[in-house]
Amino acid sequence: MDNSPPDLTAATTADVVAIVALMNLAFRGGGSDAGWTTEADHFEGNRTSEALLREDITANTDGAMLLWRPPDGVLLGCVWLEPEGEGTWYLGSLSIDPRQQNKGLGRKLLVAAEDWVRERGGREIRMTVVNVRETLIAWYVRCRPARPSHFPTVTIGSAYPSATICTSSYFASA
Repeated sequence: MDNSPPDLTAATTADVVAIVALMNLAFRGGGSDAGWTTEADHFEGNRTSEALLREDITANTDGAMLLWRPPDGVLLGCVWLEPEGEGTWYLGSLSIDPRQQNKGLGRKLLVAAEDWVRERGGREIRMTVVNVRETLIAWYVRCRPARPSHFPTVTIGSAYPSATICTSSYFASA
């Protein structure tokens, strides 16, 4: 596997169709297209829509949907990052094409997102994960050893329908 960091670019509204297809496949895919991150057993319908994503991109001008496209130009992954104030950023919608999962690509995308936030003065990243997604929560916990200074604390909440799982001040010592 290539160990170079992903080259992330900010999405525009022209990318919305491809992002929606990727997110819906990654989060709600079924059958042979289902990755280990699928929510299809827990939720019906699509994860997002073109209208919702366009609205998010245009309404949250301080945030960014970052895209990972290898040289062939096919969308491999995406992640949403949005500043919340005082050095805290929200991370969401981390997605890798499920046909490319289990290759360490999600971890690479997460590390690249962390670096992107740090370059913009971020000191903390917050995220939420639906509390029935035990496998995904465990994956985020397992990511800690790769960069222990980045996830020193993990708080698993009990809120429904989502639980904050990573509240970290991991940039303070990085």
